[in-house]
Amino acid sequence: MGTSLATDDLIVITGAGGFIGGHLVGALAGAGHRAIRAVDIKPLDAWYQRHPGVESLTLDLRGIDACRQASAGARQVYNLASDMGGMGFIETHKVECMLSVLINTHMLMAAHEAGVERYFYSSSACVYAAGKQLTPDVAPLKEADAYPAMPEDGYGWEKLFSERMCRHFLEDDGFQTYVARYHNIYGPDGTFEGGREKAPAAISRKIIAAQLAGAREIEVWGDGEQTRSFTYIDDCVEGTRKLMASDVHEPLNIGSDELVTINQLIDIVEEIAGVRFARKYNLSAPKGVRGRCSDNTLVKQKLGWAPSVRLRDGMARTYQWIYDQMTLPAGRRRVYS
Repeated sequence: MGTSLATDDLIVITGAGGFIGGHLVGALAGAGHRAIRAVDIKPLDAWYQRHPGVESLTLDLRGIDACRQASAGARQVYNLASDMGGMGFIETHKVECMLSVLINTHMLMAAHEAGVERYFYSSSACVYAAGKQLTPDVAPLKEADAYPAMPEDGYGWEKLFSERMCRHFLEDDGFQTYVARYHNIYGPDGTFEGGREKAPAAISRKIIAAQLAGAREIEVWGDGEQTRSFTYIDDCVEGTRKLMASDVHEPLNIGSDELVTINQLIDIVEEIAGVRFARKYNLSAPKGVRGRCSDNTLVKQKLGWAPSVRLRDGMARTYQWIYDQMTLPAGRRRVYS
């Protein structure tokens, strides 16, 4: 399985000021890696997490020179940088999502030039063909279901194209690339307001806000019967690291196969909070595909890995973290966007 990596070999994580990137940096530092370069476009004081002893750079990786600066001296690169968010963002910001193609293209070029040995790209379940996600009782999505191609408009097309770029760098130049298709990653230390948040965080925020305001109802996007599987951040990081240490170069799902409706997700959060609210369904709001769930057959076969955190347990941790953030005294609360 893979090649050994010394603790003083340089690892670069792009998108490190974001949700998944911040947790990945923490996991690598916690595992004893002493040479980590964290890169993000956001100013350092806007990063979700900062880790002591980690080189932290603010760079716009849409440009090739910034990518060369980020990649210099690295043995491994984890590219998680992109302009993205939940359905409320990606359905209304297709240009911004598509322009992320510049990041992966230039990072691939720069990392290859720099002699990087292993390159990871974070793709998404949004690459899957829309015609396979039309009903709530959707069949779990196998990796082969990305073709014939008809991914999520904008964001999904960018991810699928960037997957192909990784594949062709491997085929043409022998550059060791790895691709994970993330399925709805959630957990603490992430966005829960501002428009980029995903359903677990958004629902937690709505329920907490209603509690604090003494309200009686919450708004739900769609009819609540659309289905998803949600993957806890610790499982995402573990699966990512296992993939990077493997010899598997085809895209793999990194996701949960625990399918729930949005109404069931709300039930879980209400149970955690010890409250019940009336639900006002907004049928004109962004809601994405009708159903989406990860098929983990291939990742279990290739990596011997499957997620271990049940949705109820992960949501309890996520809810408590968001509650703590929302009830901080004025002036102490961070803005996550």
